[in-house]
Amino acid sequence: MAGGGRWQPLLCILLALQGTPGAGAQDDVSPYFKTEPVRSQVHLEGNRLVLTCMAEGSWPLEFKWLHNNKELTKFSLEYRYMITSLDRTHAGVYRCIVRNRMGALLQRQTEVQVAYMGSFEESETHQSVSHGEAAVIHAPRIASFPQPQVTWFRDGRKIPPSSRIAITLENTLVILSTVAPDAGRYYVQAVNDKNGDNKTSQPITLTVENVGGPADPIAPTIIIPPRNTSVVAGTSEVTMECVANARPLMKLHIVWKKDGAPLSSGLSDYNRRLTILNPTLGDSGYYECEAVLRSSSVPAVAEGAFLAVLEPPQFVQEPERHVTAEMEKVVTIPCQAKGVPPPAMAWYKDTALVHVEKLSRFRLLGDGSLQISGLVPDDTGMFQCFARNAAGEVQTSTYLAVTSIAPNITKGPLDSTVIDGMSVVLSCETSGAPRPAITWQKGERILASGSVQLPRFTLLESGSLLVSPTHIADAGSYTCLATNSRGVDEASADLVVWARTRITSPPQDQSVIKGTKASMSCGVAHDPSVAVRYIWEKDGAPVSVDGIPRLRLDEEGTLHISQTWSGDIGTYTCRVLSAGGNDSRSAHLRVRQLPHAPENPVATLSPLEKRAINLTWAKPFDGNSPLLHYILEVSENNAPWTTLMASVDPEATSVVVRGLVPARSYQFRLCAANDVGKGQFSQDTERVSLPEEPPTAPPQNVIASGRTNQSIMIQWQPPPESHQNGLLKGYLIRFCLAGLPVGYQFKNITNAEVNNLLLEDLIIWTNYEIEVAAYNSAGLGVYSARVTEWTLQGVPTVPPGNVQAEATNATTIRFTWNPPSPQFINGINQGYKLIAWEPEQAEEVTVVTVRPNFQDSIHVGYIGGLKKFTEYFTSVLCFTTPGDGPRSPPQLVRTHEDASPPPQPLPELEYNGNPESVGYRLRYTRADGRGRTVAHVIHDRVEREYTIEDLEEWTEYRVQVQAFNAIGAGPWSHVVLGRTRESVPSSGPTNVSALATTSSSMLVRWNEIPEADRNGLILGYKVVYKEKDSDARAQFWPAEGNASRSAQLAGLAKYVLYEIRVLAFTWIGDGAPSSPPILERTLDDVPGPPVGILFPEVRTTSVRLIWQPPAAPNGIILAYQITHRLNTTSANAATVEVLNPSARQYTAAGLQPESTYLFRITAQTRKGWGEAAEALVVTTEKRDRPQPPSKPVVQQEDVKACSVLLCWEPGSDGLSPVRYYTVQTRELPAGEWTLHSASVSHNATSFVVDRLKPFTSYKFRVKATNDIGDSEYSQESESLTTLQAAPEEAPTILSVTPHTTTSVLIRWQPPSEDKINGILLGFRIRYRELVYDGLRGFTTRSVSSPGAKWTELTPGYAVRNLTGAGLTHHQLDNLSKHRRYEIRMSVYNAAGEGPSSPPQEVFVGEAVPTAPPQNVAVQTATATQLDVTWEPPPLEAQNGDIQGYKIYFWEAQRQNGTERVKTLFLPENGAKLKNLTGYTSYLITVSAFNAAGDGPRSAPVRGRTQQAAPSAPSTIRFSELTTTSVNVSWEPPLLPNGILEGYRLVYEPCTPVDGVSKIVTVDVKGNSPLWMKVKDLAEGVTYRFRIRAKTFAYGPEIEANITTGPGEGAPGPPGEPFISRYGSAITIHWANGDPGKGPITRYVIEARPSDEGLWDILIKDIPREVTSYTFSMDILKQGVSYDFRVIAVNDYGYGTPSAPSPSVSAQKANPFYEEWWFLVVIALVGLIFILLLVFVLIIRGQSKKYAKKSDSGNNSKANALSHGEMVSLDEGSFPALELNNRRLSVKNSFCRKNGIYTRSPPRPSPGSLHYSDEDVTKYNDLIPAESSSLTEKPSEISDSQGSDSEYEVDQNQQKAHSFVNHYISDPTYYNSWRRQQKGISRAQAYSYTESDSGDPDHCPLSNSTSTQQGSLFRPKVSRTPPPQPPITPPSQQSTLYRPPSSLAPGSRAPIAGFSSFV
Repeated sequence: MAGGGRWQPLLCILLALQGTPGAGAQDDVSPYFKTEPVRSQVHLEGNRLVLTCMAEGSWPLEFKWLHNNKELTKFSLEYRYMITSLDRTHAGVYRCIVRNRMGALLQRQTEVQVAYMGSFEESETHQSVSHGEAAVIHAPRIASFPQPQVTWFRDGRKIPPSSRIAITLENTLVILSTVAPDAGRYYVQAVNDKNGDNKTSQPITLTVENVGGPADPIAPTIIIPPRNTSVVAGTSEVTMECVANARPLMKLHIVWKKDGAPLSSGLSDYNRRLTILNPTLGDSGYYECEAVLRSSSVPAVAEGAFLAVLEPPQFVQEPERHVTAEMEKVVTIPCQAKGVPPPAMAWYKDTALVHVEKLSRFRLLGDGSLQISGLVPDDTGMFQCFARNAAGEVQTSTYLAVTSIAPNITKGPLDSTVIDGMSVVLSCETSGAPRPAITWQKGERILASGSVQLPRFTLLESGSLLVSPTHIADAGSYTCLATNSRGVDEASADLVVWARTRITSPPQDQSVIKGTKASMSCGVAHDPSVAVRYIWEKDGAPVSVDGIPRLRLDEEGTLHISQTWSGDIGTYTCRVLSAGGNDSRSAHLRVRQLPHAPENPVATLSPLEKRAINLTWAKPFDGNSPLLHYILEVSENNAPWTTLMASVDPEATSVVVRGLVPARSYQFRLCAANDVGKGQFSQDTERVSLPEEPPTAPPQNVIASGRTNQSIMIQWQPPPESHQNGLLKGYLIRFCLAGLPVGYQFKNITNAEVNNLLLEDLIIWTNYEIEVAAYNSAGLGVYSARVTEWTLQGVPTVPPGNVQAEATNATTIRFTWNPPSPQFINGINQGYKLIAWEPEQAEEVTVVTVRPNFQDSIHVGYIGGLKKFTEYFTSVLCFTTPGDGPRSPPQLVRTHEDASPPPQPLPELEYNGNPESVGYRLRYTRADGRGRTVAHVIHDRVEREYTIEDLEEWTEYRVQVQAFNAIGAGPWSHVVLGRTRESVPSSGPTNVSALATTSSSMLVRWNEIPEADRNGLILGYKVVYKEKDSDARAQFWPAEGNASRSAQLAGLAKYVLYEIRVLAFTWIGDGAPSSPPILERTLDDVPGPPVGILFPEVRTTSVRLIWQPPAAPNGIILAYQITHRLNTTSANAATVEVLNPSARQYTAAGLQPESTYLFRITAQTRKGWGEAAEALVVTTEKRDRPQPPSKPVVQQEDVKACSVLLCWEPGSDGLSPVRYYTVQTRELPAGEWTLHSASVSHNATSFVVDRLKPFTSYKFRVKATNDIGDSEYSQESESLTTLQAAPEEAPTILSVTPHTTTSVLIRWQPPSEDKINGILLGFRIRYRELVYDGLRGFTTRSVSSPGAKWTELTPGYAVRNLTGAGLTHHQLDNLSKHRRYEIRMSVYNAAGEGPSSPPQEVFVGEAVPTAPPQNVAVQTATATQLDVTWEPPPLEAQNGDIQGYKIYFWEAQRQNGTERVKTLFLPENGAKLKNLTGYTSYLITVSAFNAAGDGPRSAPVRGRTQQAAPSAPSTIRFSELTTTSVNVSWEPPLLPNGILEGYRLVYEPCTPVDGVSKIVTVDVKGNSPLWMKVKDLAEGVTYRFRIRAKTFAYGPEIEANITTGPGEGAPGPPGEPFISRYGSAITIHWANGDPGKGPITRYVIEARPSDEGLWDILIKDIPREVTSYTFSMDILKQGVSYDFRVIAVNDYGYGTPSAPSPSVSAQKANPFYEEWWFLVVIALVGLIFILLLVFVLIIRGQSKKYAKKSDSGNNSKANALSHGEMVSLDEGSFPALELNNRRLSVKNSFCRKNGIYTRSPPRPSPGSLHYSDEDVTKYNDLIPAESSSLTEKPSEISDSQGSDSEYEVDQNQQKAHSFVNHYISDPTYYNSWRRQQKGISRAQAYSYTESDSGDPDHCPLSNSTSTQQGSLFRPKVSRTPPPQPPITPPSQQSTLYRPPSSLAPGSRAPIAGFSSFV
């Protein structure tokens, strides 16, 4: 071969290698298996199966897979076979074939089994057996691998094998010697062990027949005989079985034999089974089963079977892996195997079976070896030997090489040219023996061989080389080298690789607009030596550019097309032809234009939808550009076209137009749009009209407003036009009572133009629900949203109920009532009107309005300011806004008698002369112009200062002052500006809102505070928040900076409603919070655990537990879940119960006794189930209280300032688990035990006791609680002391005063000891200079840092520490002069410093004056003014300019309650103290002040004001009120303002009596007595009493009204009395009368002289039971005739008197010796002697009597008498001082004397009574001139009224004249009166003046509001009060009246309540 010489060195090397073992395989290695697969494998269905063929050998190795000897795959390089999901069809035998150039091998097979189980096959369902025979029931067939485990069941119960029942290896059920009970339903359950499937078969019904027959013996029969069995050696065991039947079964015996020899081992299952363990070849043989019926002559039966033990094949001799033989020789390939049974041998060549019987040259030797004769080269290859038997197969292989032929390349490579990227095959086919190994080389580089393979270079099986793909670098010379043991052959060829001609710039798809230019490029890259040619095709047809000017082909192959049109559209292909390859690329040219109009548009009503139109059209030409969309336009009711849908799907040819308006017509048109633009519109569709529909929207803006109390005006607007759906015909209004289950009422409006309606005839003040709907021809539309409106309020239709009215004092009536039922109020209850009017003046009513009280069922109100002691009709009504309801029935009520009014100071005009007419006016207004100008007038011309109050904080004001006098006002002063000091904000921020963001946080927002309320510079804000309705303190969340407008609150409780307010703060402090509080709830979350779990009832098998909702519900509890289980079991075994959220108890039953159960309770909210609470319970009834815990212990390291960690050990739980612990604390040394926590966890042994006071000693104790109760408390812990904490409070700065010009003196009060929280170490003073001056000017301050963003304008604080804990003052020195300082203080202890006090400002530079003003003097000016003068402090003590003075003054007797201070802001030396109390001593001190503060006070100087008129007497009281008399008493004035000289009492009727209005005045000298008995009153008349006190002048008066009896409810008159006399006694008899409104309590007897004298009480306090009374005649005036009458008394007062009794003379009956007959005898005896003696005695007696009387008058004092001298009581009789009057008429004997109306003269004044009457001149002829000053004016009215007054005093005082001179009113006694009064001098202590007036207005009713001055008092409920004399020492107090029974027999003491008559 040419060129062979160059391969000689390589050939030598190869030859040298031939002698080396294996050298021949160096390049080519025959295939061989590294591992063999397992013989069998089982997989589950659905699993993935991967089979591998682990083989090696020379490249290339190829693999193929077989399944059941059928080809699965072709040869490939993939050595694995994978099945992704197995199923049962994949089961079978798999093997692989591997090959290379040396040959092919067949892998040993592997059996793949798929585990599965199908369903039971249908089988016989009924089976019968004769009695005693064996029943053989075969298990239904089921497809399964592996075979399932089968379990037999009968009627649901598992059937185990027994002496009568056998289950065979084939799962057959055999029932031996059947009996009747064996009948039943049998079925099997199959379980696949591999995949776990289980199936149950259909039942098989077994019937036992011939049951009733005789039980004859049955000979043995073998039912299931042994079967021939094969088993592979190495198996663990093999079983043979034999089932026999006989009767009786118990005598049946089974015997096993092997090869005739009995067996005794391996027997089981009643000898029915023979098991051979680990069988070996020696176990093979014939096994026989023999059934014998013992004790019977029945012959035995036997059956047998063979057991074969197999051994898999094993090679005894194997061939070498490589066998070499020469041609035409004979070769024997050894292969010898053994096995049981002996294996069969099979040979394969390259996986093909060698049929030795057909091939003469091949022979199978007896030992299995293969002999080949006449070897030829084709015999070279892989020979494989298989040995197979029933136990398996084995294989071995060898490579047979036939030698002696040198390599020969029969077809060598050819020179080739290939295009880059293409494949090329260089041939190299060889022959030789052995087969030559092929190696391809390029130069020295081996490209491919049996052991080398480079990428892209593949050695084919034929020996050729495949290069794929080729590269340009692959060009060159390639050599094929063929080598075997006989030699080497080679062949070479050159490969040329051209660069591929390819289109590098292909044409691109283009889309051009019609008429524009298109260019199709075709750039080419090619080998330079290759020529190329371009050919363009359009849609497969060549394009000719010749003769067509629009087309042009340039040199680069680009095709240019101009003036494109639709004919140019198509696919253009550029073909490039060349020797280096051809290439072609195509591109599509689109010529785009506007789309055509859609065709045939049709619009029709939609048959499926209302208000919809179906629109269809045909799709138009798209203009060679995809349609982007359609544009649909609509014309509604011939309106202009509008776009309805701007983007309709371009693929659509129909659309449903929805949302159209009924009753309108529509027309449509469309156009298509592509990327070129919008095409033409289609033709218009036919116009389509929609039918009418009811309106779909309600009328708009429905408004209802009450017009009257029975009508509501409704207004509305029509529904939107788009929702009218047709022509509106009208409206329908429906209405009903709101909230009531009543039907609607309707109003129909048939005119659509009407949009309002007045609903009339409605119910007053009733809430109505109103809805309005429109309707058209199609029907009624939608009703509007419900509008509620009330008819206007009406007036109530019923009065208040249960009205009660009673007088509470002289001017006030108290009302009580029940409110009317709300249904009759007819509106909002605005309140009640309390009405009172006098009976005769119904048009003049007094009305008081009372606001309603909705909480109380009984309302209370008052009318004050009424007339005193006056009758009023009273009524109550309820009113609403429209007006008043009906009044309650009137009730007649009388106001009480008068009581004292409060003191009224007299006008200055009355006691201090005319005021001066000089003063000042002051006006001020805000400097910013807001607000109004306010003025004040100062009338005192000497005033120099005025304090303006009620200004706004932090506001600048303009102030001016003006002087005025009587002539006029002067000019205003210059404006002075002043700013009030900064304060805290007076209101909170506005628009506060809160938004919950999480379950524990919320965002709070607010706006700024109105400027007017800021009151200073806002420094920041604080959010104040607390849980609603919580007693806890509010918490603060600061937001620093005045620009803050929001804050995020965190750490809040979950699902809790918070009250949130925001406040701003200035440097002064916190301002007012916003109002009202904002309410916001945090979001919900899962709840906390339920609490309070207890087991109140525990039984051995049941428990009842109770619980409380979670302490932190964190939301709305939706349910509770309770689980319980034995504490020893897992949670999966728990019983779960879900309860409703209201459940609080649960009973668990069915528990095990004496067991511990764990209960878990959890709550659920919307967020889910929360934390569970657990509790243990023991189901026993032996529970007891727990033992106390151990003594609590606290480690020192666990002691904190406010908390300690308490530890204890639990005691015995008494078989009832502890539910919680209670911890108590006691503060030492003397504190009580207090509860700290009663909810300590049951499993806790330690607890943090918080909320303790710092630095305080405590003791602790603990108790446990279980379901039974509490344990005893543990032992007390050792005492311990909490650590110190920083103080909680700042000291209180009492004052900061300049001490020197550079120091200030600070005084303070330390915090309370419990706020120091430790041992006080000292104080800390912080101070700094304030550099601003009230913000009135600007101060420049430079900031050095250019990047600074803030600066502190006010310097920081300097600090001074004071270490003395007991300090209360300190001099802060080294300050700068004339500077203002801010000072704060704090305290500190070992734990830290407390908070700072509020800042105090002080001006340093001046010190306070050190001396008081000098020469302080006080001058009395008036009764209410003192003038104070002084001189300034010494100049050296002033320490600066004196700015003013402070005058301190107080009443000398009570400084604490009366001290006042007057401040002069001018350095004047005098001041006037005004508005003082008259005749009062004052102490006055004066201090000076300057800018630094106040100096010391001067020594007190005393001054006394002058006397002034006193205040009014305190009170007026009335008692013993009858029809003609009353007892009047009063209290002295609260402010006497001097020495009281006496009182003046004036009384008068409020209305004229018999045409006469008479005023009576009584003056009482001295400051006592304080009472008077007035007896000259008229029945049923209201009198006004006025009393005032006198010093040097009279003060204001107090007044009250009283109406004489009888009062309402008082008794009626008793029957007319009659008199009986018994010697010197008189008995008065009467009959009971009407008791009135209350039971009679007593009787009173009045008497009067029969000659028209005044009635006076003779006897009182007569028991109510009696109707007669006897008294001595001695109390009457002898010889005078008397009339008597009786008055009944009850709780309502004195009743109406009875009619007067007949007159009774007080003349005693004569004794017997005075009888006529006795007198005749005496006269006859000594007539003359007796007459003379009597005459002498009479004359002398008269002389002595007048002499005694004259002495008595001369001894009386001329001045005011004492109390005892004025009035005395003679042993309990009535007062000797009286003022009598009686009513006169035209028939009155008062005019008997002179035929004219005259007045009775007064009786002589006993001591100090002065009586004056203006008519006294008429009686000068009857009364001595010196006896009286009585005067009386003639009245125009004929009648006049006198007066009778009586004072009641202590009877122990000195006795005065004992007779009563009320007869002064009778002219018949005037002469004797005048005689008796001679020589008597009268003191003028009492002065009486009377005046008559015919004007009823002369006596107005009192308007006093004093509670003791009730107007129009008429006794009603209470008993008549006893007289109330002035309070005297007990030794002087005595009963005023003494009944006759208390007098000694024969005594002449007068009867109580009546005067002694002369």
